[in-house]
Amino acid sequence: MRSSRFAIFKPGARDAGSISWLLAQTLWVGGLWLLHFLILPAIAKSGLASLLVEEIGSSLRPLLVGLAAACAGLQMMVLVRVERLASMWRDTRGQLLLVVVVMAGSYFGVRALLPGSDLWLMFSYLVMAFCGLLLVLQPVPVTAAVRQ
Repeated sequence: MRSSRFAIFKPGARDAGSISWLLAQTLWVGGLWLLHFLILPAIAKSGLASLLVEEIGSSLRPLLVGLAAACAGLQMMVLVRVERLASMWRDTRGQLLLVVVVMAGSYFGVRALLPGSDLWLMFSYLVMAFCGLLLVLQPVPVTAAVRQ
């Protein structure tokens, strides 16, 4: 019997959708948690002025929120492709991704319209971070060809 030039799916193998899901999830969830709970406290303990630490945080947080929105959008596309649109609304992963996208939109909307509302910005940032943490605990969507 001749070997095929096409890839054969083995148990544990992943398709492009699940690989992109994992990569996007690692980027945005890891980035949000890393900045807020590791980098900014480490910079603050290093002896830099608190105003400088706040300035670094206020310039990096919107970048990470934008990255989170883009990566969550990519994950939503993967989920729709694998699970279909109707089941995405009932799926926990889809609901968490929708919360992340809505919170990212509210972050940028409130930031543009009400510049002094730092409490809401921090709230939406932390909601996105905790939704990401819950999303990490969910199974990765895989296509039917990989499941077999």
